[in-house]
Amino acid sequence: MDNALEFLLEQVIEREHQAVLALNQTRSELDNYYNQLRQIEQYRMDYCQQLIDRGKEGLTASQYTHLNRFLTTLDETLSKQKQAEQHFKDQVTNCEQNWMECRKQRRSYEWLIEKKQSEKQRLENAREQKQMDEFSTLLYARRMKRE
Repeated sequence: MDNALEFLLEQVIEREHQAVLALNQTRSELDNYYNQLRQIEQYRMDYCQQLIDRGKEGLTASQYTHLNRFLTTLDETLSKQKQAEQHFKDQVTNCEQNWMECRKQRRSYEWLIEKKQSEKQRLENAREQKQMDEFSTLLYARRMKRE
């Protein structure tokens, strides 16, 4: 029985390790997503400033239409990026839940193994105490016979 519990503990420790790796990976992906979003937003702001600066110099209708179309494309890209945010957050949440479940299982197995070891130790101590009592009783009985 002890070997089975130890085997299960080893398995859940490995699953917990994999869950931590997955959690770290999804957190990294979320961070990368936010970095990319910030870069696109910054690029859009820079582009808007260029549009304003070029507008001050004078733009043809064709140039303005072209620049405005590109700005619309950037806005669509930002919108799509923002829609992806929930996906990344959900991934992190799912990995956190999986990790917490693995950790809970590991702690349960450790508690059960510790409880079994404590019970085994208690039984061993009781057996030793019984042997000591029996030995003391025998010694006492021998002394009484001699006297």
